[in-house]
Amino acid sequence: MSRRQFTSTWTRAVLAVCGLLLAVTLNGCATNPVTGRSDFVLLSEDDEIAIGRAEHPKILQQYGQVEMPELQAYVQSVGERLVAHSHRPDLIYRFTVLDSAMVNAFALPGGYIYITRGMLAYLNSEAELAAVLGHEMGHVTARHAVRQHSAATATGIIGTILAAQVGVRGAQDLANVLGTAFVRGYGREHELESDRLGAEYLARAGYDPQAMLRVIQVLKEQELFETQRAKEEGREPRVYHGLFSTHPDNDRRLQEVIRAADQFRAPVALDDGRERFLKHIDGLVFGDSEREGVRRGRDFYHGELGFALRFPAGWYIENHPDRIVAHPPGGHALLQLTVADLNRRIPPREYLVQRLNLKDLSHGEEIQHQGLTGYTAIAPSDTPFGRRPTRVVVLYFKDKAYVFAGAAKNADKPFDYDREFVDTARSFHALTEQERALARPQRLRVVRAAAGQRLADLARTSPIPNHPEAQLRLINGFYPAGEPAPGQLLKIVE
Repeated sequence: MSRRQFTSTWTRAVLAVCGLLLAVTLNGCATNPVTGRSDFVLLSEDDEIAIGRAEHPKILQQYGQVEMPELQAYVQSVGERLVAHSHRPDLIYRFTVLDSAMVNAFALPGGYIYITRGMLAYLNSEAELAAVLGHEMGHVTARHAVRQHSAATATGIIGTILAAQVGVRGAQDLANVLGTAFVRGYGREHELESDRLGAEYLARAGYDPQAMLRVIQVLKEQELFETQRAKEEGREPRVYHGLFSTHPDNDRRLQEVIRAADQFRAPVALDDGRERFLKHIDGLVFGDSEREGVRRGRDFYHGELGFALRFPAGWYIENHPDRIVAHPPGGHALLQLTVADLNRRIPPREYLVQRLNLKDLSHGEEIQHQGLTGYTAIAPSDTPFGRRPTRVVVLYFKDKAYVFAGAAKNADKPFDYDREFVDTARSFHALTEQERALARPQRLRVVRAAAGQRLADLARTSPIPNHPEAQLRLINGFYPAGEPAPGQLLKIVE
C-alpha cells in the first residue's frame, strides 16, 4: 500500500470514528443523578437494574449468604440509613453479607451491595461498617459500572471500525489498549468520587466521615502484614486489590474530600456504634467455613466431604475454595491437594494418565491405605518453580479422586521433600466421630478484656492456624502494637 493510499484510508477511518462518536454522544447521554451533568452512557436505568437482578443469584450461588438473619437485617438497616440521604433513594438497595473469608466489598448495578464476613471480622464499629457500605453506594448512585461499561463498549466499537477501515494488523489491539487505559485511567477518579459520596452519606446520616480513614488504615495494616508474611514464606504477597486499595498512605485528595463532608453533618450525631456492631458479629464464622474445610494447627478437617489429614509440622497451610496449598517456611517446596468427581471405574494409575494427562510416570506404586485404593508416581510437571519432577498421589475416597501434587523449588535437589509429600498423602483418612467436632468452623466471640490481659496471652490458646497474635491484633485494631484496656470489648476466636 502506498503512503497516499494509507493516508486516504486512515482519513476515512477517522471520519467514520468521528461519526460514530457523534452518534453515540447524541443517543447515549443521560443526566448523572449525582452531578446533574450529562454523562455518556449506553444503558438505561432499567437496563442497569436488570443487570444487577440477573447477576445477584450468581453471586449468591458462588459465595453463599451468612446464615445469621439478625446480622443480615442489621447490615440492611445500616445501609438503609445511608440510602435515605443518597442521590438515588428511589432504588431498592439490597445489602448482603456473603459467606466468604475474603476481605472484600463490592456493588452490582441497580443497588445490589455485598460485604463479606471476612471484611466484617476486621471492622470494629457501626460507623466503619457504614463507611464501607457508603463507599459502595457511591459507585451505584454515580452509575460508575454503567459509565465504565459504556466507555469500554464504545472503544470496542471504535476498534472494530479502525481495523476494518485501515486493514492493518494490530489496529484492533491498539484500540483495545487505548480503551483499557481510558477506562482504568478514570477508574481512580471513580474511587475518589465514591469516597466523596460515601463521606457525604455518612455525615448526613449522623456518622463521623473520618470512619472512612479508619477503614483504610485497617486495610493498609493488612497489606503490611501480608507483605511481611509473604517474605517469610518466600512467595509473592497477595496484596488486597479491592475496596480503597487505590489510596496511598496520607492521600491528600482523600483527606480533602472527607473534610469537605463536614458541611453535611447531621444536627444530631450518632455514636460510632462499636458495641452495637460487635454484638451483631458475635458468633460470626472466622476464617475457614464448614463447606470448605477447617484448618486446626497442622491438621485439616472437612465435615461435608468426610475426611481429615495432617500436614508436616511448621508448614503454612492455605485453604482456597478449589484447593489446599501447603509449603514449608521459606517457600522451598509446594504441596497441593485438589478433588474431582470420579465418573468411571478405572484404576488409579489410569486416572493419572487419562484424567490428568500425565506422561512419563516413573517410580510408580499402588497404594492400599486404610481401606482406600490409590497410586503414586513421579511425573515431570509445570509448577510455580518451573518444570520439575513432581510427586503425584491419587486416592479414591467415596465417589471422588483426591490428588496430591508436590514439588521442590531447588532443581538440583528435586526430592528433598518427597518424604513429607508422601507422609501427608498417607495421613488422609475418613473423618472419625471424635473428629466431627473439629470439622466445625471457628467463630468470633466478643469478650471484655480482663485487667492485665495481653494479646500474646490470648494468642497462645487461640486456634488461629497462622500468626495468631498478629491476626488478633489486626481484627481488634492493635496492629502492630498496643494492648487492650481493662473492660474493653475484644474479638477472640474459638
